Amino acid sequence: MGASGAAEADRMLDMGFEPQIRKIVSQIRPDRQTLMWSATWPKEVQRLARDFLKDYYQVNIGSDDITANRRVTQIIEVCSEYEKLQRLQRVLQKIMREPENKTIIFVGKKRTADDITRMLRHESWPVMAIHGDKSQAERDYVMNEFRAGRISIMVATDVAARGIDIRDIAFVVNYDFPNNIEDYVHRIGRTGRAGKNGVAYTFFTSEHAKLANDLINVIREAQQEPPPELLEMARYAPVGRGGGGGGGRGGWGGRY
Repeated sequence: MGASGAAEADRMLDMGFEPQIRKIVSQIRPDRQTLMWSATWPKEVQRLARDFLKDYYQVNIGSDDITANRRVTQIIEVCSEYEKLQRLQRVLQKIMREPENKTIIFVGKKRTADDITRMLRHESWPVMAIHGDKSQAERDYVMNEFRAGRISIMVATDVAARGIDIRDIAFVVNYDFPNNIEDYVHRIGRTGRAGKNGVAYTFFTSEHAKLANDLINVIREAQQEPPPELLEMARYAPVGRGGGGGGGRGGWGGRY
């Protein structure tokens, strides 16, 4: 019997490869064994599972519920897109005063990753970026520099950051909020590992207002209190899950 594996389906969906996945599977012989695994369980991945897997066993590690690590302090800053660069500057200045300050900055686009990295390096911050346009050798180099502590800040897109397992990451900054709450929980879970505490800063703009209620639920489930500005936004936001990119020492402008 042949075997096919649909590995990291959420990563493939993030990259827009669902049509290609469906085409490949449609051309594989039917007498096969199909294994599928995913770091998160959003609706898109659930739909693929229902279409591809027949009479299957589902194995969950942890819970189906979307829950955040309670050792991660979630700091939500409701702001405009224009304010994010200056807020990033302030947050990084605070972080770099800590003895343990290894930080991942998550962004929504590859261009944003490059722009922020270039501006931070211009201000002499110890930073590098990883994203889908980097070669594997480049990504390995950045990860090795980050893991060894030769740089303390890494800017990353979700696709490039899948599977990162570095236990001494002390801070996560969500510069761009992700398009679903599952990815938010996945991102902030990069810190607070191996019994340590962590801090996650998140810049939340009106673009993602429809995710305000989901975010509030995650924060409260972690026994933390959402800020009044987020509660106010949620009052007027549509209910449902939906859907994204510039700070440094000196005077950065509000554009990038």
